[in-house]
Amino acid sequence: MNPLQWNFRAQFLLGFAVCAAVLGYAIFVQLQQGLEPCPLCIFQRLAFAALGLLFLIGALHGPRGKTGRQGYMVLAVVAAAIGAGIAARHVWIQVMPKDGMSSCGPPLGFLSETMGPLEVFRTVLTGTGDCGTIDWQFLGLSMPMWSLLCFLVLAGWAIFAACRTPVPRLR
Repeated sequence: MNPLQWNFRAQFLLGFAVCAAVLGYAIFVQLQQGLEPCPLCIFQRLAFAALGLLFLIGALHGPRGKTGRQGYMVLAVVAAAIGAGIAARHVWIQVMPKDGMSSCGPPLGFLSETMGPLEVFRTVLTGTGDCGTIDWQFLGLSMPMWSLLCFLVLAGWAIFAACRTPVPRLR
């Protein structure tokens, strides 16, 4: 069966499944291969979790009207855009020369204990060093590059699912 012809619920459920698979793989790599996530990786995971939750809620709700579907689309695109922004920042840090960057800074737990939420977010987004280390690649792309690609594809998928005109089925 062609996923492009699925109904809104099934397409949003597929978006949820992709987010769950990405998060599952990230946790697998952390626990089985010993790659500890940097603060930017953790924020990307949170963005995938938020996006997956929006896909799941949209799939369970399954609004019939175009307005409801487009509401879920806007929320999903915003979550994907935030995740893509974080991933793009991470990619930028990775491609910058290493000598101009120091370190990613203290672990996220320490930052959250010693700073307010906005300061933690600002500090993490200015992170460097550990965030600039490329420990994993597939087809020449690092994990943040794959995350950026996934966020963009999932945003496109949400737009497609919400804006397409359903094809009536023949019975």
